[in-house]
Amino acid sequence: MNDYFQKELNIPVFHKPLEFESCGKCFLVGHGDGLGPGDKGFKRMKKVFTNPVAKWFFRWLHPDIGVRLAQHLSVKNKLISGDEDVKFLGEDNEWLVQYCKRKLKTKHYDYFLFGHRHLPMEIELSSHSKYINTGDWIHYFTYAVFDGKEVVLVNCKE
Repeated sequence: MNDYFQKELNIPVFHKPLEFESCGKCFLVGHGDGLGPGDKGFKRMKKVFTNPVAKWFFRWLHPDIGVRLAQHLSVKNKLISGDEDVKFLGEDNEWLVQYCKRKLKTKHYDYFLFGHRHLPMEIELSSHSKYINTGDWIHYFTYAVFDGKEVVLVNCKE
């Protein structure tokens, strides 16, 4: 499963944010998981799920047990975080906003694009820099579009 997307579907997987330039704009794009000062529960869970020993043990589980265990951990994580993922926490409490502001101290980016929060957001970080969280296609029906000049969030239901 380590390289399934890459080998079977020819889809590259990036584990860290990717920096690139297009039409004179500088982007930092990634999933957004585990970035910023908070999200401690997720960071702990990610350490377990990416641990080679834990992966080896998980491979030995029957798929029915593995799926149940994964569902249990996912539900438990949602019970712990509650509605935190679906509420805007305020600019000072949004971990990805803090991450973006910290990155801007070392280099200019026109756009930071992430999706981890599953909540559509467009936040001006400075007069020339914006953080965009794409939301999702299940509840908010949102995605980001770059037209060569700017990135905007689009709702596919409108």
